Amino acid sequence: MTIDSDKIGIVVIGRNEGAVLDQTLTSVKVQNCSVIYVDSGSTDNSIEIAKALQVDILCLDDAVPFTAARAYNAGVQYLMDIHPGVEFIQFLDGDCELVVNWLSTAYQAITADPTVAAVCGRRREKQRDRSVYNLLCDIEWDTPVGEVGVCVDALMRTEFLAKTKGFRTDLIAGEEPELCFRLRQIGGRVIRLDADSSVHDAKIYHFSQWWKRSQRGGYAYAEQTWLHRHQSGFYCLKETSGIWIWGFVLPVLSVVLAIAMPTVGFISTVILYLTKIFQIAARTAAGTNLAAKEASIYAFFCLLGKFPELQGQLQFCLNQLLGKRQTLIEYKGPDISLEQH
Repeated sequence: MTIDSDKIGIVVIGRNEGAVLDQTLTSVKVQNCSVIYVDSGSTDNSIEIAKALQVDILCLDDAVPFTAARAYNAGVQYLMDIHPGVEFIQFLDGDCELVVNWLSTAYQAITADPTVAAVCGRRREKQRDRSVYNLLCDIEWDTPVGEVGVCVDALMRTEFLAKTKGFRTDLIAGEEPELCFRLRQIGGRVIRLDADSSVHDAKIYHFSQWWKRSQRGGYAYAEQTWLHRHQSGFYCLKETSGIWIWGFVLPVLSVVLAIAMPTVGFISTVILYLTKIFQIAARTAAGTNLAAKEASIYAFFCLLGKFPELQGQLQFCLNQLLGKRQTLIEYKGPDISLEQH
């Protein structure tokens, strides 16, 4: 299907993505749509790259804390100011490349039904096999097809964005799932298509990076559970409860049992966690057609991830007590991006 390029705009956000930004912006330039690049205080050559590719650039003021949500909202506002006729906006992180045929596929789906607020596809990892952590990201992106609760790299309808006032700029992570929650509350549908949408470059090669990313995820779950604590549906309560059960309650009980009955306590704990890993692996393999080895690796890290996620949850609780605002939890070292999920 041919897209109406006058009705579609693309917002790309980035922070120190110079190493991959050229490929990102080139992938969206070929779509012949209006492109806005929003930069969040890059200290590398990101701005020069964007200028060379002749895309509209918006540099955010560092007087206000940087978040991906703030960058997305600023990009939407800037885009609508210069192209008020835009009806759909494709969002893309600066460490992703847009798949060539994605926009036409997404445009066909979103224009076919006015109740569809957002459509997303399959994000894939560019260097899936370079590290176990990149593999974990690729498996994470393999979400179910159909009507879903969350999205990534989505094409969204500006009408629904206006009704929800866009992303929450105070969130340091999880801004897309949180927006999807509010879109569904006003009758919007979020659809995951059976099509590739983007190629992502996680560049996670060290355990410490994975830990930080998981910690950020735990913080996001806690924050969003708290934000929507008065809403029906118990948003993120399942995820938050799982973190506390597997990351805190059961380990504490296991320690108490091990003190009282050392052998029984140790064996019971091992059996409990191995059983949970097996369950996650079996469910993952059935839902994604992964090989048993990869599904087992994913399951192991899902359970191990409860501990850094608990750290993030505790960090949120402490910030609430102290009235402190959390800054970005970044995990990419010197080559940092605002990638979320």
